[in-house]
Amino acid sequence: MTSTLIDAGPIIALFDSSDRYHRRAIQTLQEGSHQLVSTWPVITEASHMLDFDWRAQNGLLEWIERGGVEMHPIARAEVSRMRALIQQYVDVPMDLADASLVVVSELTGIEQILSVDRDFSVYRCSDGRAIENVFPHSGVCRTSTRY
Repeated sequence: MTSTLIDAGPIIALFDSSDRYHRRAIQTLQEGSHQLVSTWPVITEASHMLDFDWRAQNGLLEWIERGGVEMHPIARAEVSRMRALIQQYVDVPMDLADASLVVVSELTGIEQILSVDRDFSVYRCSDGRAIENVFPHSGVCRTSTRY
């Protein structure tokens, strides 16, 4: 099983049946070929977007509790790298959640991500590599989605 980062978009889609990516998110995870890794900034973003229903937020937390995703810790030492990334990609823009995922990729060597955004085709790790987005979608810009 391949370790794969997961961004807020597919997480939101998992717990919001009205989300346009809901079916794809479920199908992708049912394939079972991904050991998902994320960060608390990503979960915070997803939880905020799911605030329309406490049951959706509770489902998200239960999913984490059951091991649906491994939460990679972000240490204080990584904050300066996240700040640098946010400043580097101010024109995209890069948010805290995305910066945390790039940092985790740099720390762990994870080379794949599930994201509804195409921003990750622009972002580069410190070694110059892009993180390959393996979420099957049309590559919609974040600015044209509700995320």
